[in-house]
Amino acid sequence: MTGAEYSALYRNAPERAYKALFDEYCNYVYAVVYNKLSSAASREDIEECVSDIFADIYFNYDISSEYQGDMKGYVSTVALRRAINKYHSLTAKASHYEDADDERLGRIRSEEDVEAESEKSEVQNIIMGAINELGEPDSTILIQKYYYDRTSKEIAQQLSMKSSAVRMRCGRAMSRLRQYLEAAGISL
Repeated sequence: MTGAEYSALYRNAPERAYKALFDEYCNYVYAVVYNKLSSAASREDIEECVSDIFADIYFNYDISSEYQGDMKGYVSTVALRRAINKYHSLTAKASHYEDADDERLGRIRSEEDVEAESEKSEVQNIIMGAINELGEPDSTILIQKYYYDRTSKEIAQQLSMKSSAVRMRCGRAMSRLRQYLEAAGISL
């Protein structure tokens, strides 16, 4: 969702704008907050922080802004700042002794970076969506070549085409894919 899309939707139906923003960025915001607070906060604290982030965006985003780009940068900034503030607030209050048998054992941090995994998954979804938008047989050619590591000859046999036609279509499809992804802010 871009800033212009959000602003236009907000002017017409503020509740729908809030719902659309929440639906699009809820998982991302939760991943950011969880990554920052999991060592110091309960599930309720994390959920409260996520709610506060969306409230901040809803009440403080300037809809008269000339910003046309993706809202992810703005949402990410608000989420990180709010999560860091919440972390400092919680750790300042938690200077008391905690028993080793406390519920914290259930929340031991893993080595997995939830935020990075969420972003990686989002980028993969964007790339797959762009490949699908190329249409057939281009999308099949790219998936077979780059995901399944098939040769042009194998793809040609599968699609009843010539190998040279597969190579030509693959080159053209990659050019179109690069243009689409560059417009989305992703470089291959």
